[in-house]
Formats: sequence, structure tokens, C-alpha cells
Amino acid sequence: QVQLVESGGGLVQAGGSLRLSCAASGDTQCISTMGWYRQTPGKGRELVSVISSGGSTTYTDSVKGRFTISRDNVKKTVFLQMNSLKPEDTALYYCKAIVGCSVQRQYWGQGTQVTVSS
Repeated sequence: QVQLVESGGGLVQAGGSLRLSCAASGDTQCISTMGWYRQTPGKGRELVSVISSGGSTTYTDSVKGRFTISRDNVKKTVFLQMNSLKPEDTALYYCKAIVGCSVQRQYWGQGTQVTVSS
């Protein structure tokens, strides 16, 4: 089993910044892709950004140039630096990790709320 604990959400004014963190614990011997998704009421969960174990990154178009994903493989932690935040970035942000040396499983964190006021 793997546990993911997110932190760093909060309330910020438009144009401000937040840094999300997600720490993995448990059976974390083989963590491959880690990433961030977000969800607003009435909508499905959407990909924000993911990063492979080798450091390759993917971003959804709406956050390119504003958000930066990174990871610390020793500390089993993934980060999301969010700059120039917009009200439309308001959502519940979830961390996800793909874990497993042979059979891979996906795990989700409990979510951290990000609210951007105009």
C-alpha cells in the first residue's frame, strides 16, 4: 500500500503563487509517474501536470508557462509550483502516483483545495 499526503493549498489572490507538495510513503520502492490533477464541482478530474521518474514532464495547455512540476526521488515527493494564478485555477487538486515494480497500481491523495480570488 502507498499513501500520498498533499499540502500547500490555500486561498490566494489572482496573480499570486502557491506551491503544492505530495509525499509518498509505504511500499514506494518503484514509483514511476507522479502528477497532479484537479477537479471542480460538476466536472471530471482533469490532468494538470505529470512527471516521469526520469524527469519528463507534461502540462495541460492552460497552465503552460505558469506551473512547474518537479520531484525529489529520494524523498518520494512531487511538487507543483503555481505562479500567476487565475480564478479559473480554483479547484481541488489531487496527487497521483503510479507504483509497482511488476504490477503497477495508481494511488491518489486526499486532495488539497486551491482557491484563487479575483
